[in-house]
Amino acid sequence: MSAPHPNGESPLLELNAIDTYYGSIHILQNVNLRVGKGELVCLLGGNASGKSTTLKTILGIVAPRNGTVRFGGEDVTTKVTAHRIARGLAIVPENRRVFAPMTVLENLQMGAYLRP
Repeated sequence: MSAPHPNGESPLLELNAIDTYYGSIHILQNVNLRVGKGELVCLLGGNASGKSTTLKTILGIVAPRNGTVRFGGEDVTTKVTAHRIARGLAIVPENRRVFAPMTVLENLQMGAYLRP
């Protein structure tokens, strides 16, 4: 069970004590993150600091060795990426790979599109 967010609500997205590896290389070490409904969050860091690995762990592309990922109150740590996307989890990747004429919401909706 997650601790309440500072606004009193349960977090929409929560990472608890995440450790993610690529082979024997320990990339993410004890990462903790709470994002409340309606919050905007920016993940900043230098090259090779674990930003992409954090997003891949949230989406289930890379499995953490330790810790939990919760989305909408559900433990999705062992759920496949398609399940997470179907629940509404979406990202727009780096390098400005967005559709410029579209709004932020429309870009996120495109990122959450599931193929049949």
